Amino acid sequence: MKKNKSIVLIGMPGAGKSTLGVLLAKELALDFVDTDVLIQLRESKTLQEIMDESDYLNLRRIEGEVIADADLPNHVIATGGSVVYSEEGMANLQRFGPVVFLNCSADELRRRIHNYESRGIAKAPGQSFEELFAERQALYRKYADITVDCDGRDLQQVLDRVLVGLKALN
Repeated sequence: MKKNKSIVLIGMPGAGKSTLGVLLAKELALDFVDTDVLIQLRESKTLQEIMDESDYLNLRRIEGEVIADADLPNHVIATGGSVVYSEEGMANLQRFGPVVFLNCSADELRRRIHNYESRGIAKAPGQSFEELFAERQALYRKYADITVDCDGRDLQQVLDRVLVGLKALN
C-alpha cells in the first residue's frame, strides 16, 4: 500500500463493510472510520432517529454533506449503504484511495439482516428491500475500482480477496 492512501468500502447494509473494515485496517496499519458513526456524531442521533424525525432524503442529504467534507487520509472507510447517492461525496472519497464494492446477493443480505425496518436504511417509504437492492447495484458498480463477491465466503476469504484486489491496483 502506498502511504497517504485510504480504502473505501461500499455495499449494501449487511455486506460486512464495518466488520471487514476493522480487520483490513489492522492488516494494513491504517486508521478505521465508519461514516455512519460520523453522521450520528454530527447529528447526535441514530440514523433511524434522523429518518423518524424527517425522512430518508434528509438522511441522504446529511450523509452527502458529511462525506463531502470528510478528510480521511490513511483510513479504511466503511460507508453507509446510501453513500453512492452523493456524487460530490463519492468524488471526495475517491481522492483518498480505491473504492471496494462488497457485493452480496439479495438472498445473502436477507439472511444477514434481521432488523431491516429499524436499521436506519435510507429508502423510500414502502420500497422493498429487493427494489432498493436493484436500485443501488448499478451505483455500486459505477464507483467500484474492485468488486469482491461475498456470497459463500467467510470473513477471512473476503479479506484475502480484497487484499489481492488492492495489490493488483498497485
